[in-house]
Amino acid sequence: MIAIQNLLLCTNGSPASQAALDYGGWLARALRVPATVLGIVETPASQNLVEDLVQKAVRRMSEDGVGAQSLLREGRSETVIPAVATQSETLTVVGRLGRPALRRLATGSSFRRLMAAIAAPLLFVPVARIPPKRLLVCAGGLSYAADLERLSNALAKALGASLTLLHVVEPVTLDYPLAKQVEARWQDLLETDTPQARNLCAAVDEATASGLTIEVKIRRGSPVREILNELRTGDYDLVGLGSPHSTHGLRHLALPNVTAEVAEAARCPVLSVRYLDPAGNASQAEG
Repeated sequence: MIAIQNLLLCTNGSPASQAALDYGGWLARALRVPATVLGIVETPASQNLVEDLVQKAVRRMSEDGVGAQSLLREGRSETVIPAVATQSETLTVVGRLGRPALRRLATGSSFRRLMAAIAAPLLFVPVARIPPKRLLVCAGGLSYAADLERLSNALAKALGASLTLLHVVEPVTLDYPLAKQVEARWQDLLETDTPQARNLCAAVDEATASGLTIEVKIRRGSPVREILNELRTGDYDLVGLGSPHSTHGLRHLALPNVTAEVAEAARCPVLSVRYLDPAGNASQAEG
């Protein structure tokens, strides 16, 4: 089970990264965990700005009784952050890095590269919605989502937030009996004897045992579209996603990277948690 013991707040001096510093500082206070503020100096001209942002963030948290320290590194954020974010008990908090649109188009978003390189939990903050009152957890209905669900339970309990568990049933494209059964009974999925139903019910039981009230929603369609629709209609303050699938190899060329596509469109923080096998090894980033 993942237990967050400290936070890593990241900035490269871009104004867009301020949301991550604000949200991460608030979260460190709310969770009562120490934080490290990582300043990445990507160019000599940005050094003074980065140092100033880091010092202000550390000072603000220290004044609020949070153990905070600064850390400065030179290089590209996409390389520096994964090199520092190596502890599974650390939640890395990042915002937009202010990359030009043409660069994002040519090389992909920075978040996609960070997500592929960081095995520990990652919180992407495009907008700081404080305090978070409504959390949406997008589970695939299989056991690999357990780490995401447990961390989301812990966050919801610590923050006093409500919790909604969303499962999206994708249209069947292959001739699998189980997939056909799930699709045929998607509206009453929890009443079926399927792995998806059993895992969803187990997630509800675990949340209830933690003292949380949890709501389950089932949608049918494209996962990215249905998650974004639920975010819009439910006015959630944070969304969590997890998957065992890799962003490496050929798979990502044919299928969407759900977490990355949601993060690029969402107007709230996005929590990404990889599956850990029983030996504690992380899968590749979400697919």
